[in-house]
Amino acid sequence: MRFATVLGLAVVFALAVSVKAAELKSGPQKGEEIGAYEVVKVAGNPHDDVKVGDQLCYRCKLGNRPMVMVFARKTDKNLIQFIKELDKVVAKNEEKKLGAFVALIGTKEEAKAKVVGEKLIKETEAHNIAVVTPKDQPNGPESYKLDPKADITVLFCVNGEVQANHALTADALNAKVTKQIIADAGKILN
Repeated sequence: MRFATVLGLAVVFALAVSVKAAELKSGPQKGEEIGAYEVVKVAGNPHDDVKVGDQLCYRCKLGNRPMVMVFARKTDKNLIQFIKELDKVVAKNEEKKLGAFVALIGTKEEAKAKVVGEKLIKETEAHNIAVVTPKDQPNGPESYKLDPKADITVLFCVNGEVQANHALTADALNAKVTKQIIADAGKILN
């Protein structure tokens, strides 16, 4: 009986955690437009004609092209695996001009973001994804309303409009969720 009670409580707790994670909203939602914001490139994508240290609106650079914007407060093995998978998708869809960047948010220190960004690119071996840090807005652009509880916010956009949004805590990103999120890339390319 005691085992059944403990098991029952564990199931209730697991469901409560999954419901809470599902309710996490961060950033512009499907159908909303994405605005411009200034970033500094700290690492990655050597083919995008942007040098490390350059300040620009990366979202503007990609324009109306299909793009994946990743806002990350934490970099861990799950984010590394996600970026590896995303890099493959970007490479496969070069002719469709799919672009992607990871914005490291949550720190005001550009030098720290540069070290983290370089490490992230080295560990992921990504060749098609730039790593940036927001300029003067360490928690991301204010107009995007990124939830501080979301360690990772992924936006899929076309023509400056959000097509899909995934907001997660770091512990919610796993292989299964990565696969589900990556599937949205195919949806914006069709």
